[in-house]
Parts: sequence; C-alpha cells; structure tokens
Amino acid sequence: MPTAIRCAYKVIFDAIWHFSEDDGWAMASHVALSTLLAVFPFLIFGTALGSFLGADQFAETAVHLIFDTWPESIAAPISREVVAVLTIPRGGLLTVSVLAAAYFASNGVEALRISLNRAYRVAETRYWYMTRLASLGFVIAGVLALAVISIVLVAAPLAVRATGDWLPWLSYVYSWVESWGLVGTVLVLLIGLLIAHLWLPAGRRRIADVLPGILLTLLFWAVGAYAFASYLTAFANYVSTYAGLASIMIALVFLYMIGAIFIMGAEINAALLKYRVKHLILDRIRGVRKTRQAEEESMEDEAIAREQGANAGR
Repeated sequence: MPTAIRCAYKVIFDAIWHFSEDDGWAMASHVALSTLLAVFPFLIFGTALGSFLGADQFAETAVHLIFDTWPESIAAPISREVVAVLTIPRGGLLTVSVLAAAYFASNGVEALRISLNRAYRVAETRYWYMTRLASLGFVIAGVLALAVISIVLVAAPLAVRATGDWLPWLSYVYSWVESWGLVGTVLVLLIGLLIAHLWLPAGRRRIADVLPGILLTLLFWAVGAYAFASYLTAFANYVSTYAGLASIMIALVFLYMIGAIFIMGAEINAALLKYRVKHLILDRIRGVRKTRQAEEESMEDEAIAREQGANAGR
C-alpha cells in the first residue's frame, strides 16, 4: 500500500476512533445547545454595546453574518425572533440583564473550548476564572468586530458618494465588494474558526497545524447545510411532531450536526499532528527519502509519544 494512502487511512481512522471514544457525539450536543443558548444573549449584549459605540446597525449586521451560513428554512424563523428581541428598549450598557447576557454568551465559547481541548487531546492548565475571563474577552472582541463591520457598512456608501467626483474607481470597487456578500460571511467564519482553533484550547498551534481541519469544516458545513435543507424540504415534517417547538428543534438538530463537524475538524488536525504528516510532506518536497520501514517506525514512535504525553497531562 502506498505511503500516502496508508497515512491517510491512519489519520482518518484515528480521528474517528478518538471522536467516538472521547464522547464526541455528547460534546457535539453540548456545543449545539450552548450555542443556541448563547446566540440571544450575545446579540442582546452586542446591541447594547454597539448602541453605546454608535453602531446602530449592529443588530442587522450581526443577524446577517450569523444566519447567512444557515439554510433559509432554519434561519428565517429564528432571525425573526432575534429581531423581535433586539427591538425591546433597554436601559443601558451596565444593566444587570445586559451583563448577565454577556456571561451567558460566554458559555457558548466555553463549550467550544472544552470540545477543542478534548479533540486536540490536551489537558487544561489554566485556572477556571482565567478561562472564563478569556471567554468573556472573546465575546467582547466578537461584538467589537461586528460593531466595526456595521459602522464600515454604513460609512462606506457615504464615503463613495462624497469622493465620487475625484475617485470614480472607488464606486466600482464598492459595488464589486457589495456583490460578494456571501464570500464576506465565509471569510468572517474562516477567521472565527482560525481564532477558535489557535487560541481557545490549551497549548500552542500554528496556522499550518489547524488549517486542514478548518478547511474540511467549511467544506462539510456547506455540504451538510445543503443536505439538511434538502431533507427538510423533501421529507421532514417537524411541525406535525413538535408543533410550536419545531423551529427550535430544527435549529438544535442543525447545530448538533455542525458541532460534530467542528469537533471532527479538530480531531483531523490532532491526528495529522500525531502522525507528523506535515513533516512527512515537507521531507518529500525537500527530497529527503526514507525507507518505508523507517517512515513507519518514525510515525508510530511519534504517535505513541504524543498519545502518552496527552494521557499524562490528563
């Protein structure tokens, strides 16, 4: 069997086996429920902070960026409820309800952190209050990023109109960028996945270490969303089963699928690191040749060492 096929088999088998052995399905449901429970508090806190910073279009921007990657049949009912929630007047940024919303939103980040720690086979070394503060920091950073995007989306058309006489090319650039709305959403999702994989779990990883799993996550996210939307259209009848809870149940099932894909992407990265696949590829590119037996022994020794280190950390 060629080395590439044998290595791919070991990586895929190891990722699936560890996902099943380490409660991957249960962690996917934890991520799904925590994400759904965090969406409303995140948007409530973000709207309050965005209004304080002058980003009045925060709610509209956030709803588009969050739900544009969901199938329309799933996103439409929830986005309507989100808009209804965000139109409720609130007293200010430092009210108890807004601060509580920030805390509850951080629970979603905590679920991602725990699932990534398990997938990357690392033990958490930070104190619980440090991880909670870090999760709150990620929530605030996400709100600020969406606030900046919403401000730019409002200011960009004004800037184009103001400079149209002496910078006519700017209007063409703006119209081109505006037509790529879905690409912008995917780009924001890609950046979010990079941040999550690099800085949420314990330990250190480089972009090259996490990029394969992230790209697979995006690919299977798109395929899964299309397949699930087709399933809802052709076969499923959740309304007759769950009545008024249908939209929530559909969202939970979809997020459960996305949670499993997200964790599996990290499992693939961990398996690639375990078997030193990047080093094997670089050795082939540089022309460094090893015998088949030496490659297998090196791969197995490194895998055993990494597994023993992960188990010792736990």
